Amino acid sequence: VKLVESGGGLVQPGGSLRLSCAASGFTFSRYAMSWYRQPPGKERELVAYITSAGGSTNYRDSMKGRFTISRDNAKNTVYLQMNSLKPEDTAVYYCYANRTLGWTRYDYWGQGTQVTVSS
Repeated sequence: VKLVESGGGLVQPGGSLRLSCAASGFTFSRYAMSWYRQPPGKERELVAYITSAGGSTNYRDSMKGRFTISRDNAKNTVYLQMNSLKPEDTAVYYCYANRTLGWTRYDYWGQGTQVTVSS
């Protein structure tokens, strides 16, 4: 199982980035996908969530209207479009897959990609 994030980097305040997370080794279309982030010195927090078929999404309040999560099940990839970035968005961003089947929970994490918002 692999989740590989890409697209992070250094961006100026007000700029945009698009993160991608490529999945392999499991049936991607059966898993809900999320993006989490961990700012420096802080705990990891949920950023956005999308259901397995992509029919429903949810966002942390501070991201609503700025971030958009989407997925392409044909490409086994989930995306996070981030607009109007602020310095407080600086963090390592992680991709997370999860599925509950009966009593068993399956979940996987990516290795993270650094996003730095700075002038």
